[in-house]
Amino acid sequence: MIDGHTPVLLRETMSALAVKDGGHYVDATFGRGGYTQAILTAADCVVTAIDQDPAAIAFGKSLQLRFKGRLTLIEGRFGGMDRLIRRITDASVDGVALDIGVSSPQLDSPERGFSFHRDGPLDMRMGATGQTAADVVNTASESALSSIIFQLGQDRAARRIAKAIVASRAQGAITRTVQLADIIRSAQPEAHTSRIDPATRTFQALRIHVNHELEELDDGLRSAERLLQPGGRLAVVCFHSLEDRRVKRFIRTRSEGAPRMSRHWPVAGDRRAPTFRLLHRRAIRPSLAEIETNPRARSARLRAAERTAASVWTHDLSDEAAGGAT
Repeated sequence: MIDGHTPVLLRETMSALAVKDGGHYVDATFGRGGYTQAILTAADCVVTAIDQDPAAIAFGKSLQLRFKGRLTLIEGRFGGMDRLIRRITDASVDGVALDIGVSSPQLDSPERGFSFHRDGPLDMRMGATGQTAADVVNTASESALSSIIFQLGQDRAARRIAKAIVASRAQGAITRTVQLADIIRSAQPEAHTSRIDPATRTFQALRIHVNHELEELDDGLRSAERLLQPGGRLAVVCFHSLEDRRVKRFIRTRSEGAPRMSRHWPVAGDRRAPTFRLLHRRAIRPSLAEIETNPRARSARLRAAERTAASVWTHDLSDEAAGGAT
């Protein structure tokens, strides 16, 4: 693809989107433009690409020149993609692609602070504004840090890690990625024999917290529902279970229709018509060949659905329908 970057599950995502001539597609997590380039190459269509990272938008200028008049770049958060698209057109779109999580270029840039494999400032912001990971690590209470690490990193050692962070910052601010990683490792020496670095889950948790990723995903799914026209396709690639469960819940609920709030006290008219049709019963996973070529693809999952003609759900009942599961 471009800049040596090939998106995960590209062939499967393109199949789900069913790109056609004359269509309008949204690549809501542009990154390095792999999905955008594939869509523009597959058919005589147009793409609106969205990314909150100014570096990604700047990188996309070369694609704009290559596909002159067919690519629009917008700097912004994908959770509000419908509002962003409405600034340029009132028409609905034919497809939305979402690749959730940090991009490979962001991971590979030490100055962005997403990875502890090379030292860099403890930033982790996908955009250019807002609280950094260093701000969180140095100001959040021990209980708040423990909650973030446990809930978003799913790390059972969350309390010990939070305690170690608070003790360390009392001696001086924590500002570097390697510095934080060493503190986390010191809190759980028994984990050093694991094939997964003990710092991995805490870094994941801080990144998700700093960028409000789960809330953004929920907003993005509802935004896509409002934006897609009947027959339009939604394709979402996730890389860990917290995200994938939310996508699965949304698509399942929207494809089945919201159940009655109580079987003991049914209320006429409280069932919602399905706004999506499942394209696959189960998530699609990368092939062994793709994983061998790109080890980062091993945890990827693709879920896809087709928009029906039913009205958008003005009151979101996903949580109720899923029993409040997360």
